[in-house]
Amino acid sequence: MNNMNQMMKQVKKMQQQMMKAQEELENKTVEGTAGGGVVTVTVSGHKKLLDIAIKPEAVDPDDVEMLQDLVLTAVNDALVKAEELANKDMGKFTGGMNIPGLF
Repeated sequence: MNNMNQMMKQVKKMQQQMMKAQEELENKTVEGTAGGGVVTVTVSGHKKLLDIAIKPEAVDPDDVEMLQDLVLTAVNDALVKAEELANKDMGKFTGGMNIPGLF
């Protein structure tokens, strides 16, 4: 019975650590870029788009499609980095297992 109590304490401690790591992800950010840095986006560790910066040289009224592509590429780059950040931070608790809905 003592082993069961010890195990439950360990599980509770791990849950608290996971919750803290989830909260910390919200405060971490990653950047995605495109076009050599003419478009930069910032995303939180929870994959929330926080900022888009577009340098003037990226704006060509005759080529709006290019700007759209640059923004799309930068956002996708940032989202991939945010996913990698979450997997890195939370993976230490799951032993590398991908648990759907956890993060």
